[in-house]
Amino acid sequence: MAMAIPIPSRQLFINGEWREPVLKKRIPIVNPTTEEIVGDIPAATAEDVELAVDAARQALSRNKGKDWSSASGAFRAKYLRAIAAKITERKSELANLETIDCGKPLEEAVWDIDDVAGCFEYYADLAEGLDAKQKAPVSLPLENFKSYVLKEPIGVVGLITPWNYPLLMATWKVAPALAAGCAAILKPSELASVTCLELAEVCREVGLPPGVLNIVTGLGPEAGAPLIAFTGSNATGSRIMAAAAPMVKPVSLELGGKSPIIVFEDVDLDKAVEWTIFGCFWTNGQICSATSRLLVHESIAAEFLERMVKWIKNIKISDPLEEGCRLGPVVSRGQYEKVLKFISNAKSEGATILCGGARPEHLKKGFFVEPTVITDIATSMQIWREEVFGPVLCVKAFSTEDEAIELANDTRYGLGAAVISKDLERCDRVSKAFQAGIVWINCSQPCFSQAPWGGKKHSGFGRELGEWGLDNYLSVKQVTQYVSDEPWGWYKSPSKL
Repeated sequence: MAMAIPIPSRQLFINGEWREPVLKKRIPIVNPTTEEIVGDIPAATAEDVELAVDAARQALSRNKGKDWSSASGAFRAKYLRAIAAKITERKSELANLETIDCGKPLEEAVWDIDDVAGCFEYYADLAEGLDAKQKAPVSLPLENFKSYVLKEPIGVVGLITPWNYPLLMATWKVAPALAAGCAAILKPSELASVTCLELAEVCREVGLPPGVLNIVTGLGPEAGAPLIAFTGSNATGSRIMAAAAPMVKPVSLELGGKSPIIVFEDVDLDKAVEWTIFGCFWTNGQICSATSRLLVHESIAAEFLERMVKWIKNIKISDPLEEGCRLGPVVSRGQYEKVLKFISNAKSEGATILCGGARPEHLKKGFFVEPTVITDIATSMQIWREEVFGPVLCVKAFSTEDEAIELANDTRYGLGAAVISKDLERCDRVSKAFQAGIVWINCSQPCFSQAPWGGKKHSGFGRELGEWGLDNYLSVKQVTQYVSDEPWGWYKSPSKL
């Protein structure tokens, strides 16, 4: 078992230095595995957010922007690569802190930190690529004009990130924002801010220009809401849009889901079972894109479920620092109670708990929920319609491809969707029919910095990652020039009269 390491005590990171919050408040950090308080984080309020926004504004205008916003992409890429190198150097410590803070299995946390470094590297490449794309010519129908396009940073950005992949989700926003030349204020979730504060230390060590990235931790209403108000970046999503609307500020939202996975009758059972459980139970089930609605062909349903229960009984549920752990606790007591309430509601609505549904018997403390499979589902049930954000899979059988697609799309969400079948033409048809921003064929959940990520319907709009992720932080400027030696000649010249 890996040793738990002490959590560093940090302050807010504003203008390149550590600053105590104006009101000197702190928030305890609860380890979800032991339920013990293992440290604390600074609690910012509107006063601190204002200082951070000022620092970001100054960073953009310093030396007429030459220090950051109007510097070359290659200049900024050096910093992004330096950050990636430091993250890699501190990988085992950062992964350990991530696991203590949010409860994900250590081997997953290590994977996350690798992805963090990879994402900074990827956006360093894109920042360099931006230089060659500046002044991209626009072809015009008139010879006497020429036109080109400049891409400029949109300015100061407020970045509010969740707790399920604390450092990785922050990086998905921070890396492209910095690559574009923006200055940012990052507000991580109060349930998991530890590794984001370590990112601040990394930025300090690599000498990132002061104010380019500011990191303020604290509660949503006290630190998140003022950030939206200062920078104008579903319930939270519509609140953010409403706050941004009076200032006509753009927002990009990714708001979760209730994603389907369709398993046809021609599959290799074990392979299909493993992807199905990975798609729902990875990250302790706390994934916005979890394929938490299984649609399985009626001819294999009984055998599939029987095989799946055997696989699930084999999942190692333990302290997430233990070697081989594959399921840790959910992030907090609040989350734990919410997941158990979802399960008891499903029971009272008449569904069957096929396996799981409670805390594992061998673990007396910690916010652990067994991987749970729920059958005998009616599509009107809460468990079928609402996002649980925990290790809970609900199952329905189908008879035809059309019925499977109809059931898959019967949701207000549209983030991810998966199809498993050996018939690749069928996979192709189903992929086109899915109303979702992300489709997986013969797998579930792989995610790459190079590919666009985001949803439709109630899962939000806008795309992160890939070139799309960089575009979120760039403003496009058209520059058109009159190049003829001839006068324009629209009005009569006084000299000719």
